[in-house]
Amino acid sequence: MTHSVPVSKPPLQPSPAGPEIPEGSVGLVSPEYIAFSEPLVLSSGQVLPEFTLAVETYGELNAERNNAVLICHALNASHHVAGMDADHPSQIGWWDNMVGPGKAVDTDRFYVMGINNLGSCFGSTGPTTLNPRTGKPWGADFPLLTVEDWVHAQARVADYFGIRRFAAVMGGSLGGMQALSWAISQPERVGDCVVIASTPRLSAQNIAFNEVARRAITTDPDFHGGRYHEHGVVPAHGLSVARMVGHITYQSDAVMASRFGRTQRAPGPNGDYRYHYDIEFEIESYLRHQGEKFSRYFDANTYLLLTRALDYFDPARAHGGDLAQALAATRARFLLVSFTTDWRFAPKHSREIVRALLKNQRQVSYAEIDAPHGHDAFLLGDTRYHAVVQGYFDDMARRLGLPMRSRTTGVLA
Repeated sequence: MTHSVPVSKPPLQPSPAGPEIPEGSVGLVSPEYIAFSEPLVLSSGQVLPEFTLAVETYGELNAERNNAVLICHALNASHHVAGMDADHPSQIGWWDNMVGPGKAVDTDRFYVMGINNLGSCFGSTGPTTLNPRTGKPWGADFPLLTVEDWVHAQARVADYFGIRRFAAVMGGSLGGMQALSWAISQPERVGDCVVIASTPRLSAQNIAFNEVARRAITTDPDFHGGRYHEHGVVPAHGLSVARMVGHITYQSDAVMASRFGRTQRAPGPNGDYRYHYDIEFEIESYLRHQGEKFSRYFDANTYLLLTRALDYFDPARAHGGDLAQALAATRARFLLVSFTTDWRFAPKHSREIVRALLKNQRQVSYAEIDAPHGHDAFLLGDTRYHAVVQGYFDDMARRLGLPMRSRTTGVLA
């Protein structure tokens, strides 16, 4: 039996003097830290003796416990999916435009849960937390992780809350991989699987981008073989460059062209441009800003760990490369969404999943949105995209017997 202990409960109600809560927001939220004492056997064969996961929940779990939705996060996100952080109200959840009262994933009807992945650096056990055997940060000694390991850890959270089956498991990008893994490895626990801007495996090009990013970190003089905390430093330069590389892959050429083009900064006092090593183009300034900001809040070992988990994901590998066979165990209904300008996880990868599911005669809905924003489109508020998700969740609510929201008055009935 899994033994878990709530480390803290989230105060969900704002104080009278607190910040103004925007309409459609879940309001002020705080995470709950749940400690698990039963060891977790990982895909690598290594064993994590104990671990803690940071969790946020929104809405109410109904008496039937059939309205729970798990939101899986992408590489650099966290459990803070929606609402305003109670300690830092300006920090808005990364999918706040998707999750909340009356939004596509309606917290007036669904009980929504965000879990910070094992190995992350936002409250769950990972390289920055203490190794109980040494009393020092895990650092480079933290065990290897896979997407499947995250699913097994998340299943313990579901057990803790008494949720035998999720109405839906949903995620974008790396979160979509987790949702797909849930449907494969826990078929009896997933009603609907929502996979957005994702892929059944990384292409060689994607692995190459990840390797360039990792190389930037590991060759930083302050990396010290991953034991930088023992030296009182962090490989900020390498982590900044890694983020710059990643950020390029999240944006489309059209977005970069419209925002920055080839705009250069003002010429020198004599009216001429002189070669130098500092920022000259506006896109350079933007990328450096994004990289430096990222290096101040993200952990380098965590970045190495999570990108490797991305590389490893390939459910078809155990089935001789046959994705349809890998998906044969699934029982969920599926919604897949892709974006035309997403060149990191291009629509062809979503269509491959759709074809494999149809071979297994699964119920599948697929939308390919013509949006200019590249991979980042899954985080944005495109009305067509959100309408697809909202329509799908409305149908899910109808199937589950949950209250329906009037299209004219907006009232639940």
